[in-house]
Formats: sequence, structure tokens, C-alpha cells
Amino acid sequence: MNPNHDLPNHFELLGTDGAARTGRLTTPHGVVRTPAFMPVGTAGAMKGMHWREVRDAGADIVLGNTYHLMLRPSAERIAALGGLQKFTGWNGPMLTDSGGFQVMSLSDLRKVTENAVTFRSHIDGAKVELSPERSIEVQRLLGSDIAMQMDECVRLPAERADIERAMQLSLRWAERSKRAFESAPDGYMLFGIVQGGDVPELRHASAQGLVAIGFHGYAIGGLAVGEPQAVMLAMIDETAPLLPKQRPRYLMGVGTPDDILEAVKRGIDMFDCVMPTRNGRHGVAFTRFGQVNLRNARHADDPRPLDEESSWPSARTCARAYLHHLVKAGETLGAMLLSEINIAYYQFLMQGIRDAIAQGRFEEFYQRTRADWARGDIAPR
Repeated sequence: MNPNHDLPNHFELLGTDGAARTGRLTTPHGVVRTPAFMPVGTAGAMKGMHWREVRDAGADIVLGNTYHLMLRPSAERIAALGGLQKFTGWNGPMLTDSGGFQVMSLSDLRKVTENAVTFRSHIDGAKVELSPERSIEVQRLLGSDIAMQMDECVRLPAERADIERAMQLSLRWAERSKRAFESAPDGYMLFGIVQGGDVPELRHASAQGLVAIGFHGYAIGGLAVGEPQAVMLAMIDETAPLLPKQRPRYLMGVGTPDDILEAVKRGIDMFDCVMPTRNGRHGVAFTRFGQVNLRNARHADDPRPLDEESSWPSARTCARAYLHHLVKAGETLGAMLLSEINIAYYQFLMQGIRDAIAQGRFEEFYQRTRADWARGDIAPR
């Protein structure tokens, strides 16, 4: 018996073009069009943006962070206030990560055992224990539409023995996460996370183990953690074919527009990354012409917009000279405008990808998009 058949499937595959896929994921808080990019609202907010702008830019789903929210304001408080959507004012679908990655990346004082991870809060130094069961409990209290299993993520490069130990532990935690999730209401989803670093055999073992357990969807984790893009793409090539075709596939923490385009080509459906807003806060815009650094002096006297053909008002109307001034002056508005411009570009890219797959012309879209990036920004005045 296939465990995946025991779970309701909320994902509908609408079309394919090569390995690229487009579909529809139905959640308790709305429908997600795939391939989807999920902006990251770590602590229940999008840095520098109102939810209204995130929605207007075309995002169907956003991501919240279990680690940050459980520490402040606490999952119990959010639950008492009606759940994450009501608490934040974002009335659409939400995915929460398990908290494991932040424990590994933010906490120097941590101890991993078979049962749980014990760590010190980066806020006040309090000792906290996060087990697979507690991670699922927190995510259920938050009320996210999609929860992630607890896993251990290893930064690359790493010794094979360390990668294998973490992968096997993550598989055991996947079973415990699934058991803890069994009481969730209908319609809510739990995704398993494939680990295995940059070792193909370990990726195979992890994917096969997760499919045997059975999840609503499958994520590929432990990539975009320092390895070259070629390694990341090779691991997707090794992993994606082993995942059920009728279930959504999520590449965690990825990435640049280039990463996303390449991963879609390999059959990935969902993405998240802090890059659009983080780069925006540092004066960098994502456009059809690639990345544009507004700190550069070439923009200081340029009255032209970033992209006069953009459908996003700020990209089409704000002068480069003004954006340059805001960034150089350290004005908050500069970070806000570039963050919304970047989120809007990512969503423009995803809409183009979805349309191209549906129309059977993904390869043409892929080549044209890469050619636009390669041409680079418009010439200075």
C-alpha cells in the first residue's frame, strides 16, 4: 500500500512542458498557483512592505518562521489571538518552516539529541527545547496551511558521515512529525523534507524514505547553504524524479531568479527566499535586465525609471536618480520601494513561467528570459 494514497491530495497538476509543471494547490485559506514564489515574512511581517502590496504584487502564499514566532510573541499568544492569519492581517495561505534551520544557523549554544534540539534563545538567552512534536504543535497553534517536518540541516561542505547522520535523524523525525500532525483538521498539509547534502545516494535514500512514510508534499532542503549552483541543480536532478508526480515539490530557501528558472525546468513547484527584500534593503533591484545596483553613481542624474515597461508602478515611475538618492541617504523609503519592486519582479517572473508552461512554450520563455538578463541594464545616460 502506498502511504501517499492514504493522504488527501490538495494539489492538481494542470500542465507540464518537459519537466516543468504548472498546477494549483488548494489550502484552507485559498488557492496557490504553481510554480509559486513565497515571500518570507519571518516574524509575521514582510520587512518594509504592507501585506496589501505583497498581495497586489501577485503573491498567493507567504512564509512565516516557527523559530522566531515561538520565541516572540509565542505560538500560544498567536493562537489565543486567532491564529497567524488573523494576527498578521494576511488573509491568504501561509507556510511555516519547522524552526530547525534557524536553530542551526542562529544559535551557537545548541545540543542535538535523538529526542530534540536544545538551544538558547537569541533574544534573551532562555533555554528552549524543540522536538518534532513541539515543532508541529507550534505550527498547529500558528494555524499555518502548510507545516514542515522538523529536520536537521547541515551546512555544506560537510563530511559525508555528518550528512548521513543528519539525514537519518531527519527521517526518524519525519515519522514523528507525521504522527504529531495526525490530529490536524482536514485541508491542512504537512510536507516532508529531503536531506542528504551533496551526496546523491543519501538524497536517494532520504527521498525514498519520505515517500514510504507519505506526506501531502515534499521539500528539498539543505541546499542554497553555500554550495555552487551546479551542485544544487545536480541534487535536484537526483531527487525530483523520485518524488510523487501528483504531489507538490518545494525547494527551500531558493533563491535568485536564475536559480528559480533552472529549478522550474527540473520540476520544482514552490520556492521561498529573503533575497528580494534583503537585496532591496541594500539598494539592489531585480529587473528584466538582471540585478541593478542603485548605489552606483551612474544613476545619480538619471531621470529614467528602472523599467518603463514594468506593470509595477514604482518600477515604472520612480526615477533612478531618486532611488539612488534614497539609498545613499539611508532613507527607509528607498528600502521599501526596492523591496516592493523586487517582490513584484519575482511574481512577474512566476506568472510568466506559469503562462509559458500552460502554453507549451517554456523553453522559449527560458531562453528569452536568460537573454534579457545577459544583455544587462540599459546603457547609462
